[in-house]
Amino acid sequence: MVPQTVSAMEGAPAISLPEWPMFGLADDMRPALRTISNAGEAAALVTLYRVEGGGPRPPGAQMVVSSRVVSGFLSGGCIEGDVAIHAARTIEDGAPRHLIYGEGSPWLDIRLLCGARVELLVERVVPDDPSLIRLLALADARRPAVWVSDGRQRRIDLPEGPAPDCRVRSAPFELRRGFNPAPRLAVIGADPVALAVASLGAQSGFETTLIRPLGPETPPPLAGVAYSRANPKDALAKIGLDPWTAVAIATHDWDTDHNALLTALPSAAGYVGVLGSRRRLAERLDRLRAAGVGEASLDRLRAPIGLDLGGKAPWEVAIAVIAQIVAERERQAIGDGAKLRL
Repeated sequence: MVPQTVSAMEGAPAISLPEWPMFGLADDMRPALRTISNAGEAAALVTLYRVEGGGPRPPGAQMVVSSRVVSGFLSGGCIEGDVAIHAARTIEDGAPRHLIYGEGSPWLDIRLLCGARVELLVERVVPDDPSLIRLLALADARRPAVWVSDGRQRRIDLPEGPAPDCRVRSAPFELRRGFNPAPRLAVIGADPVALAVASLGAQSGFETTLIRPLGPETPPPLAGVAYSRANPKDALAKIGLDPWTAVAIATHDWDTDHNALLTALPSAAGYVGVLGSRRRLAERLDRLRAAGVGEASLDRLRAPIGLDLGGKAPWEVAIAVIAQIVAERERQAIGDGAKLRL
C-alpha cells in the first residue's frame, strides 16, 4: 500500500494512511475510540455490515479514521484509501455515508481482488456522544454491549449473554454491532515456554499477565505483558476469570499447577490448559477429583496444552497454545450461536 493523504474538502485536515498498514493489526476499535475521545476530537467509525462473495473481512469489521488515529482494516488494502476520503468528509459535515464496493459500486475503478461485494456505514462520532461514553464504560466494566445506529442516531443495548458480531436491518436501516469484553490471557510459569506464550498472546491482542509466584521483582522484558508475583489463587482472583479470559498453566511444578487448576477449572474462564505429559494426565485428574473438582469442570481442561502441531520449541508450543485458544473460541461460537470472544 502506498502512502495516501486524503482531505474532505478545501481547508479540511488531511488524513494519512501510513505506508506500512500496522493500523490493520487492530481488531477492536474501542482503544482507538478512547484515544480520540480523550483528545477531544471527532472521528469516523466505519463498519462493514454486508459481505457477498467471500471477502477477506467478515461483517462487523471496523475502522476508525481521524486526523490523529487510523485503526482497523476492511479489506486486503483495496478500499482503505478511498474509505478514508469518505471518512474525512463525514468528519467534516457530519453526514453518514453508505459505501458499496464491488458489484453495483459507483466507483468502477476500485476493485476487490477477491471479487467480493461489500457495504459499509461511515458515521461521525464525537467525544461527548452518550453512546460512545457508555460503550467505553461498559468495556471498562467488562460487560457486553451492542452499538445500535442508523448513522445519525445511536444507542447502546445490553445483550443477554455474549454480544453478536454484526446484524443489520434494511428498512429502516439499523446497524447492530456487538462488543464483548477484550480477550485476556493469564500465563502461569517462568520458563521460556511460558515467556513465549505470554509474548505471543500480547502480540495476538490478548490483555496478558504473566504470573510467577515469588518471582523476581523486576518484570519480564516482554512488551505488553503485565506481571504478578502473587500465588495463582490470588493472582487469578485479582485478574478476574470470566468467559473472555484464558488461563495457560506452564510451571513444571506439580503443586503450583494443581493449585492454579483448583482456581481456574471451576471458574467462568473460557479456556484452561496445562502443560505436562499425557502419561501423567490420569494422575493429575484423579488428584483434582479428590480435591472436589467435578467432572464438568475437568472436561474443560485442555491437557497437554496446545494443538498437536508436532513442535517442542518454545515458540512452537506458544503457537500451538494460542491456536488452541482461538479454536476453542470458534467452537464455542458455533455451539452458542453467537461469537464468544475469549
